[in-house]
Amino acid sequence: MSLHELPFAKIIILREDIAEVMINDGVEMDVNMVGQYHDFLLSHLRAPFSLLVNKVNSYTYNFDAQQKLATLKEINVMAVVAYNRATILSTETLASYPRDERWNLKVFLNRSDAMAWLLSKQGV
Repeated sequence: MSLHELPFAKIIILREDIAEVMINDGVEMDVNMVGQYHDFLLSHLRAPFSLLVNKVNSYTYNFDAQQKLATLKEINVMAVVAYNRATILSTETLASYPRDERWNLKVFLNRSDAMAWLLSKQGV
């Protein structure tokens, strides 16, 4: 397990094919940040990889970032840990947007359930 810090996020490599992502509080993600994020994932994980998105902080995406986010074909599944109803709704709305790569995503209320699902989908 290793922690990496981008200017706008912390990413923990949990396995060679699973990472936990925590965007910093108050960030507005833009398309350049999404590009840095994708480059990091591609250079540090073995594809196909899965993501545990821990929404412990409050942040937003601009329109261009919403369109480009998580469009990598190398992403297998994403488990999102949401801690309140507003976060659940915003995640479901973001996941419903049309994009080149359809998201395989499930929202959870706690990290342990999210991780168990990720492991079952990724293969132990």
